[in-house]
Amino acid sequence: MEEKYKQEPSNCIKVVLFGPESTGKTTLSRQLARYYNSVWVPEYAREYLQKKWNNERKTCEPDDLLPIAKGQIKLENKLAKKTDSILICDTDLLETKVYSEAYYSGSCDPILEKYALENTYNLYFLTYIDTPWEADDLRDKPKDRVQMFEAFQNELIKNKRPYILLKGNKKERLETAIKCIDRLLKDKE
Repeated sequence: MEEKYKQEPSNCIKVVLFGPESTGKTTLSRQLARYYNSVWVPEYAREYLQKKWNNERKTCEPDDLLPIAKGQIKLENKLAKKTDSILICDTDLLETKVYSEAYYSGSCDPILEKYALENTYNLYFLTYIDTPWEADDLRDKPKDRVQMFEAFQNELIKNKRPYILLKGNKKERLETAIKCIDRLLKDKE
Protein backbone atom coordinates (compact mmCIF):
# COMPACT_ATOMS: atom_id res chain seq x y z
CA MET A 1 0.00 0.00 0.00
CA GLU A 2 2.79 2.42 0.88
CA GLU A 3 4.44 1.80 -2.49
CA LYS A 4 2.23 4.54 -3.95
CA TYR A 5 4.57 7.11 -2.33
CA LYS A 6 7.77 5.61 -3.73
CA GLN A 7 9.75 6.71 -6.76
CA GLU A 8 9.98 4.25 -9.61
CA PRO A 9 13.42 3.71 -11.17
CA SER A 10 14.23 6.02 -14.07
CA ASN A 11 17.14 6.90 -16.36
CA CYS A 12 16.82 10.65 -16.07
CA ILE A 13 18.49 13.21 -13.88
CA LYS A 14 16.00 14.67 -11.42
CA VAL A 15 16.23 18.18 -10.05
CA VAL A 16 13.81 19.77 -7.59
CA LEU A 17 12.80 23.39 -7.16
CA PHE A 18 12.52 23.69 -3.40
CA GLY A 19 11.61 26.54 -1.10
CA PRO A 20 8.88 28.70 0.40
CA GLU A 21 5.77 29.80 -1.43
CA SER A 22 6.01 32.65 -3.92
CA THR A 23 9.74 32.27 -4.62
CA GLY A 24 9.59 31.56 -8.36
CA LYS A 25 9.71 27.76 -8.40
CA THR A 26 6.99 27.22 -11.00
CA THR A 27 8.28 29.96 -13.30
CA LEU A 28 11.79 28.52 -13.21
CA SER A 29 10.53 24.93 -13.63
CA ARG A 30 8.77 25.90 -16.84
CA GLN A 31 11.79 27.86 -18.11
CA LEU A 32 14.15 24.95 -17.47
CA ALA A 33 11.87 22.39 -19.10
CA ARG A 34 11.58 24.65 -22.15
CA TYR A 35 15.34 25.26 -22.27
CA TYR A 36 16.15 21.54 -22.12
CA ASN A 37 13.19 20.52 -24.28
CA SER A 38 12.17 18.18 -21.50
CA VAL A 39 9.27 17.75 -19.11
CA TRP A 40 8.48 19.33 -15.77
CA VAL A 41 6.42 17.92 -12.95
CA PRO A 42 3.93 20.53 -11.73
CA GLU A 43 3.07 20.93 -8.07
CA TYR A 44 0.14 18.57 -7.51
CA ALA A 45 -0.82 20.34 -4.26
CA ARG A 46 -1.69 23.52 -6.18
CA GLU A 47 -4.38 21.83 -8.25
CA TYR A 48 -5.64 19.74 -5.33
CA LEU A 49 -5.84 22.64 -2.87
CA GLN A 50 -7.25 25.12 -5.38
CA LYS A 51 -10.07 22.67 -6.08
CA LYS A 52 -10.67 22.30 -2.35
CA TRP A 53 -10.71 26.07 -1.89
CA ASN A 54 -13.07 26.59 -4.85
CA ASN A 55 -15.48 23.87 -3.71
CA GLU A 56 -15.37 24.16 0.09
CA ARG A 57 -13.60 27.45 0.88
CA LYS A 58 -11.17 25.42 3.01
CA THR A 59 -7.39 25.44 3.05
CA CYS A 60 -5.02 22.54 3.56
CA GLU A 61 -5.66 20.25 6.52
CA PRO A 62 -3.49 17.39 7.84
CA ASP A 63 -5.73 14.80 6.14
CA ASP A 64 -4.88 16.34 2.76
CA LEU A 65 -1.15 15.66 2.99
CA LEU A 66 -1.09 11.96 2.08
CA PRO A 67 -3.40 12.42 -0.93
CA ILE A 68 -1.17 15.30 -2.03
CA ALA A 69 1.97 13.17 -1.60
CA LYS A 70 0.38 10.28 -3.50
CA GLY A 71 -0.68 12.57 -6.35
CA GLN A 72 2.74 14.24 -6.53
CA ILE A 73 4.75 11.03 -6.75
CA LYS A 74 2.27 9.46 -9.19
CA LEU A 75 2.71 12.47 -11.48
CA GLU A 76 6.49 12.39 -11.09
CA ASN A 77 6.69 8.66 -11.87
CA LYS A 78 4.48 9.09 -14.94
CA LEU A 79 6.46 12.03 -16.33
CA ALA A 80 9.87 10.48 -15.56
CA LYS A 81 9.05 7.85 -18.20
CA LYS A 82 8.86 10.58 -20.84
CA THR A 83 12.53 11.63 -20.66
CA ASP A 84 15.96 10.09 -20.47
CA SER A 85 17.71 13.41 -19.91
CA ILE A 86 16.39 15.77 -17.23
CA LEU A 87 13.20 15.87 -15.19
CA ILE A 88 12.39 19.21 -13.58
CA CYS A 89 10.30 18.76 -10.43
CA ASP A 90 8.41 21.81 -9.19
CA THR A 91 8.34 20.19 -5.73
CA ASP A 92 8.84 16.87 -3.95
CA LEU A 93 7.63 15.06 -0.84
CA LEU A 94 10.37 16.66 1.28
CA GLU A 95 8.72 20.02 0.59
CA THR A 96 5.38 18.60 1.73
CA LYS A 97 7.10 17.38 4.90
CA VAL A 98 8.46 20.88 5.62
CA TYR A 99 5.01 22.39 5.20
CA SER A 100 3.46 19.72 7.39
CA GLU A 101 5.87 20.46 10.21
CA ALA A 102 5.53 24.24 9.79
CA TYR A 103 1.73 24.25 9.77
CA TYR A 104 0.87 21.36 12.10
CA SER A 105 2.91 21.83 15.28
CA GLY A 106 6.03 20.11 14.04
CA SER A 107 4.25 16.89 13.10
CA CYS A 108 4.39 14.85 9.93
CA ASP A 109 2.62 11.62 9.01
CA PRO A 110 5.16 8.76 9.35
CA ILE A 111 4.40 7.50 5.82
CA LEU A 112 4.98 10.94 4.31
CA GLU A 113 8.18 11.35 6.32
CA LYS A 114 9.49 7.92 5.30
CA TYR A 115 9.13 8.55 1.57
CA ALA A 116 10.15 12.20 1.78
CA LEU A 117 13.48 10.93 3.13
CA GLU A 118 13.79 7.81 0.93
CA ASN A 119 13.02 9.34 -2.47
CA THR A 120 16.15 10.80 -4.03
CA TYR A 121 17.07 13.55 -6.49
CA ASN A 122 20.31 14.58 -8.13
CA LEU A 123 20.08 18.21 -7.07
CA TYR A 124 17.84 20.67 -5.24
CA PHE A 125 17.53 24.32 -6.21
CA LEU A 126 16.66 26.21 -3.04
CA THR A 127 14.83 29.38 -4.07
CA TYR A 128 15.55 32.43 -1.96
CA ILE A 129 12.96 34.94 -0.76
CA ASP A 130 14.30 37.87 -2.81
CA THR A 131 11.36 37.67 -5.22
CA PRO A 132 8.27 39.85 -4.72
CA TRP A 133 5.43 38.25 -2.78
CA GLU A 134 2.45 37.38 -5.01
CA ALA A 135 -0.80 36.74 -3.17
CA ASP A 136 -3.32 34.13 -4.30
CA ASP A 137 -6.03 31.94 -2.76
CA LEU A 138 -3.52 29.47 -1.30
CA ARG A 139 -0.57 31.56 -0.14
CA ASP A 140 -0.81 32.76 3.43
CA LYS A 141 2.56 33.48 5.03
CA PRO A 142 3.92 36.74 3.60
CA LYS A 143 5.27 37.80 7.00
CA ASP A 144 6.93 34.43 7.71
CA ARG A 145 9.17 34.25 4.65
CA VAL A 146 12.46 34.27 6.58
CA GLN A 147 11.35 31.51 8.99
CA MET A 148 9.98 29.41 6.13
CA PHE A 149 13.16 29.82 4.10
CA GLU A 150 15.21 28.72 7.11
CA ALA A 151 12.97 25.67 7.59
CA PHE A 152 13.55 24.62 3.97
CA GLN A 153 17.30 25.19 4.11
CA ASN A 154 17.62 23.38 7.45
CA GLU A 155 15.75 20.37 6.03
CA LEU A 156 18.21 20.10 3.13
CA ILE A 157 21.20 20.42 5.45
CA LYS A 158 19.83 18.00 8.05
CA ASN A 159 19.17 15.34 5.40
CA LYS A 160 22.44 15.97 3.52
CA ARG A 161 20.70 16.80 0.24
CA PRO A 162 22.81 18.35 -2.52
CA TYR A 163 21.55 21.86 -3.17
CA ILE A 164 22.32 25.17 -4.81
CA LEU A 165 20.90 28.42 -3.48
CA LEU A 166 19.22 30.46 -6.21
CA LYS A 167 19.09 34.22 -5.68
CA GLY A 168 18.58 37.19 -7.93
CA ASN A 169 16.22 37.97 -10.77
CA LYS A 170 14.65 35.41 -13.11
CA LYS A 171 17.51 35.64 -15.62
CA GLU A 172 20.22 35.17 -12.97
CA ARG A 173 18.43 32.20 -11.43
CA LEU A 174 17.92 30.57 -14.82
CA GLU A 175 21.59 31.02 -15.76
CA THR A 176 22.79 29.53 -12.47
CA ALA A 177 20.41 26.56 -12.75
CA ILE A 178 21.45 25.89 -16.37
CA LYS A 179 25.16 25.83 -15.44
CA CYS A 180 24.45 23.32 -12.67
CA ILE A 181 22.24 21.10 -14.82
CA ASP A 182 24.76 21.18 -17.67
CA ARG A 183 27.38 19.84 -15.24
CA LEU A 184 25.03 17.05 -14.17
CA LEU A 185 24.31 16.12 -17.79
CA LYS A 186 28.01 16.16 -18.65
CA ASP A 187 28.79 13.90 -15.68
CA LYS A 188 26.02 11.50 -16.76
CA GLU A 189 27.68 11.07 -20.17
